[in-house]
Amino acid sequence: MALKYVVKKTTFGFDENKAEKYVARPFNVVTVDFKMLCDQVTKVGFVPRGTVKSVLDGLIDSLKTYMEIGASVSLGEFGTFRPSFGCKSQNNAKGVTTETLKNRKIIFTPGSLLKGMIKTVSIQKLELPDSETSTPPSGGGNEGDGENGGETPDPAA
Repeated sequence: MALKYVVKKTTFGFDENKAEKYVARPFNVVTVDFKMLCDQVTKVGFVPRGTVKSVLDGLIDSLKTYMEIGASVSLGEFGTFRPSFGCKSQNNAKGVTTETLKNRKIIFTPGSLLKGMIKTVSIQKLELPDSETSTPPSGGGNEGDGENGGETPDPAA
């Protein structure tokens, strides 16, 4: 197994020339939904699907409960979840209020097991026919946005 990437032409707006360059972008071949994940855990762990779903639902509810109070939640070798947010900078301390907070998010820091996997997994270029830049068709090649609106090309083709 290998991670796939495509080559995309990108315009960099930070220089005067608006230079166009080519960069590698990850290509997600599929999004694994909750049902697929439960089915896989059932196969690997020899645990009934209903039990897997109940445990994962309980985990999600517990993560929510703890993060709502500002706690980081460690899941051992899997990793740690923690709530976070950004803030618009202010000229003085009195200017920092809840109104200046922005971009609420959950940060996931992978644990040792996942960090080791990503360091050792191979990476291969995904060749798409008739394309100078190997740009995926509409809906493919998302970059972590969780959307796969189109048909995914068969990497074996």
